Amino acid sequence: MKQPRAWQRMLSGRRLDLLDPTPLDVEIEDIAHGLAFVARWNGQTRGDWPYSVAEHSLLVEALFARANPGIGGRWQLAALLHDAPEYVIGDMISPVKSAIGAAYGEMDARLAAAVHLRFGLPAVLPGAIKKAIKAADRLSAWAEAVQIAGFSEAEADRLFGKPTEGALRGLAIRLRPPAEVRAAFTARHRALLAAMTTA
Repeated sequence: MKQPRAWQRMLSGRRLDLLDPTPLDVEIEDIAHGLAFVARWNGQTRGDWPYSVAEHSLLVEALFARANPGIGGRWQLAALLHDAPEYVIGDMISPVKSAIGAAYGEMDARLAAAVHLRFGLPAVLPGAIKKAIKAADRLSAWAEAVQIAGFSEAEADRLFGKPTEGALRGLAIRLRPPAEVRAAFTARHRALLAAMTTA
């Protein structure tokens, strides 16, 4: 019996096996392009452009660096790439992930491991780093929910946790065309890789 196709052809020409991904088939240009075209919040955000996972990833990395001064380029890169698997499996809101069950999480973990290895990170991040990235992710979700997704602050507090005083000072959610976000994501990735090699 013929097995169903489990790979996706990327614009780089790579064929990424979604069930057994290899770091050799991961390219940053594919990640940046895919994430720049994947909308957060299922596209239910205010503005003339969708709020992309690439834009969210840039924000999470900035919040992570702000909360962890001196953390270094390696873990900032991990923060930038925290949602990288979504370049091929999309961004599902939490209720959908819960309904699908463990299969989504397992696929996400395999893809994340391949991405990490491709860019010199451990396949599985240390617990403390993962926890710190998750804190930045939740802070970003709170800001997005209130600024562009129509949530009240009280509702965002219940779902994502109330931000500490000053945690979001000076922050404004940005909505940009996909090509601009893609270029910003790729440039930030390049800068963090350079920081890793000079550290």
